[in-house]
Order: sequence, then C-alpha cells, then structure tokens
Amino acid sequence: MIEKGKQVGIEYSVYLEDGMKVDSNEGENPLMFLQGSGQILPALGEALNGMEEGQSKKVELPPEKAYGYVDPEAFKEVDSAVIPDNLRYKGALLGVQDQNGEQYLVRVHEVSDDKTVIDFNHPLAGHTLTFDIKVISIK
Repeated sequence: MIEKGKQVGIEYSVYLEDGMKVDSNEGENPLMFLQGSGQILPALGEALNGMEEGQSKKVELPPEKAYGYVDPEAFKEVDSAVIPDNLRYKGALLGVQDQNGEQYLVRVHEVSDDKTVIDFNHPLAGHTLTFDIKVISIK
C-alpha cells in the first residue's frame, strides 16, 4: 500500500480541461518517486495514499493544487537581441539559469523587433489537470 517513505512506480497521463494530453509515460519506464518526499505534486501524492499495486485512479487537480494560477508579475520584457534568432517566436521554450544555478524553462510570450516578453510562469499554470494513474510498483 502506498504510504509515506515507500518507493513508488507509476504509469501516468496528464490531460488539460479540453482533454488534450500534455504528458505521459505510458509504454515507458514507470515514474519512480519516494512517497512524501516532495518529488511529485503534494496533492497528487496525497491522492495516491492507500493505493495498492495494480490499482488505477483518475485525479483532478485545480490550479491551486497543481502549478498555481498565472502570475501577471511573471512576464518580463527583455531586449530581443539576447534571444537567439532561432528562438525569437511566440511559444519558443528557453532554458534559463537563476542566481542559484537552478535551470528551468521559460516561454516566449510575445516578440517585437526590439523587445521580447518572456513568461516565467510554469507552462501548466492556470490549468486544472487530470491525471490517469496506474500503480506499477510499491517497495
């Protein structure tokens, strides 16, 4: 049974409100995590507590329990010259590094000749997500 401290392997698919699949590991290796360690969304971990190997479940997480709401303060304007030419289009994903050396992806929101607006929100911010989960292993 899934409980804090157990090593868990799951197969999953994630869907947006309109049914569009945005992520999945079906047919691949299971996602492995230590339950209760913060390696997956806390609300998802809570929903998995008590499940047994072989069980499946749908879990719906509203934005506040998933990646939060879109923060208007997370849009930053930069000089377009700092964006590589081949990534100067709406929707392009850029790898950036913060002052602590952490790396993450940001999205190009808007492009003009001299300025580009970068969206630092998580790409799934503002969305209710539905997870289809199957428990593969529990150790």
